[in-house]
Amino acid sequence: MRGLIALVLVLIALPALAQDSMPPAPYAYNQLADPRLEAEASALMHTLRCIKCQSQSIADSDAPMAGDMRHQVRSRILAGESPEQVRRWLIDRYGDYVSYEPEVSATTWPLFAIPVLLILAALAVLLRRLGRRRGAGEGEAA
Repeated sequence: MRGLIALVLVLIALPALAQDSMPPAPYAYNQLADPRLEAEASALMHTLRCIKCQSQSIADSDAPMAGDMRHQVRSRILAGESPEQVRRWLIDRYGDYVSYEPEVSATTWPLFAIPVLLILAALAVLLRRLGRRRGAGEGEAA
């Protein structure tokens, strides 16, 4: 019985043990001293998706992963990289999904092509149905 109680207590405590105990990266929550560089970093962070939250930008997310990504953005901009170079590095590291502004590439072209194909298919069906109605309407009038 005591073993069962001990097991239950350990299972209850596991989520607390799984929490990230590492301190956040220095630039995760601290802005850059240069207002121009911070503005560049902030603008970029609003266009990057938190890969853990998936619906928030890294600027708006409180997830530890987003904090690490903010640190990377600020550190790289402070080191002299352009926002586009930082974006490219993050996309290379985390994939196209990290950007709210995806580029047409070998992996993302279906995202751009499928909606166009669906619209064309809907127009074809609509025109075909309208053509049948006109043909049926003219057949009745004759």
